[in-house]
Amino acid sequence: MGDRRRRMVVGAAVVGLLVPASVVVGGGSAAAASCTTQAGPNQKQVERFLGRPVDGRQSAADCKATKAFQTKHGISPNIGYAGPVTWKVMDLMNRQKAVGNKPNRSGKCPTNKGRIACVDLTLQLSWIQDGATLKYGPVPVRTGRNGYETRTGAKKVYWRHKNHVSSIYHVSMPYSQFFDGGQAFHSVGVSVWSQPGSHGCVNMRTADAKAYWDRLKNGDDVFVYGRKSGT
Repeated sequence: MGDRRRRMVVGAAVVGLLVPASVVVGGGSAAAASCTTQAGPNQKQVERFLGRPVDGRQSAADCKATKAFQTKHGISPNIGYAGPVTWKVMDLMNRQKAVGNKPNRSGKCPTNKGRIACVDLTLQLSWIQDGATLKYGPVPVRTGRNGYETRTGAKKVYWRHKNHVSSIYHVSMPYSQFFDGGQAFHSVGVSVWSQPGSHGCVNMRTADAKAYWDRLKNGDDVFVYGRKSGT
């Protein structure tokens, strides 16, 4: 067997290990890929999260609901496969919801600073409190990916730019409030649950970034703690 043919066979074998057999590799984009007929290792958990009948078997309706979730939150490939990446996002959503209106029950964000914006990297949540009184949130956020982690510790808002555009990544960063070097709160045009994360900023939904803009000012405290999964 020639070197070129050998490489093609090995490559095809690797693809077969990574992608369910019902997916055609090549040609179309992930968005255009058809639904898989295979049940994933997290089938029952995904079914339960989506309110589907929990039987551990993949149906056309299961795949459609899973694929829609994946497409909404930027999970690739979005083929309706109930795998660990999709379940990881759903599990995080469940843990965020369980926090309710007591995001600082552990007391890790200081209550002796007056108004302060807190960021829990572990749960990917942020909120504003004044002393021990919750003023806004908690809201889901998207923090730095591996190698671009959002830095932990005590910070302060030092510069605000409502219509900022990144000079490094050349992307829009509306409602930017910088608190540590180039790291800032700002809104994004993608899901805050999309993986793998930001380049260090605390990404927010537009309504939440605007609410932070209206409630914070230069000199306000920020406290970041915890560790994001995968970093």
